[in-house]
Amino acid sequence: MESTNTRWKGKGFAEIARSNPMSQTLDQLQQALTQQPKTRAILSGQCVLLEATPAQADLLNRACLGRPIVTAEKDKQWFELGLEEALYLHHHMKCLPIVCENENPMSDDELWARMKSVTKRFPVLYKAYSHLRSKRWVVRSGFQYGADFVVYRHHPALVHSEYAAIVRSPGCDSTRGGEAQLESWPDLQCALRVCGSVAKTLLVLDVDSKGCMAEEERGPACLEEYTVEERVIKRWTPEKCREGSQTVGTSEN
Repeated sequence: MESTNTRWKGKGFAEIARSNPMSQTLDQLQQALTQQPKTRAILSGQCVLLEATPAQADLLNRACLGRPIVTAEKDKQWFELGLEEALYLHHHMKCLPIVCENENPMSDDELWARMKSVTKRFPVLYKAYSHLRSKRWVVRSGFQYGADFVVYRHHPALVHSEYAAIVRSPGCDSTRGGEAQLESWPDLQCALRVCGSVAKTLLVLDVDSKGCMAEEERGPACLEEYTVEERVIKRWTPEKCREGSQTVGTSEN
């Protein structure tokens, strides 16, 4: 992904981010989760619930994973993880065991099948999520912007998101029961206008699933064969690109 003008939320926030790299926070979270043998999360419907220790809760917040749940239990902190977040901790970082409602441990294949049953697009959404996270971007839901994800350079408390990401799987979206995204010029123009109005750049992630649904039956192991192509799309403004033109409001000396 190309560099954009990072919009920090306050003076000195860039230095704070440099002093606390996201990779270091994720490593600390991985250690905190694996060092507690009783740590486990529960798959519940469309989310995963995790009871965290104070140290784990602090690191989850700093890593921007999940959302804290307010409860009456003062000595416990619960977090609600999205499906992509939970599988990233379980499968990629290998630091979070997940159990089903009856508290029986779930294998990778069982967990994959349950998460796929929630949304048929889950395999490509997770591949896109893990692709961005592996590059140490912070990834959150982009629902309010009409996108799949929004992407931050660091924690959202420090910086505004730079990208609104839309995930596509050319040739396979229709077989997953969904409509192909950004297949027409009006769709693309709408997405670009929304991104422009909220100061974000449109990022399109094309996930090639190498055979689509048949391969996905093998479980999360199929993700190793997936590839992700990044496309950054911006509106073309003729006034700014025409040879010899000037920006409105400027004059030659």
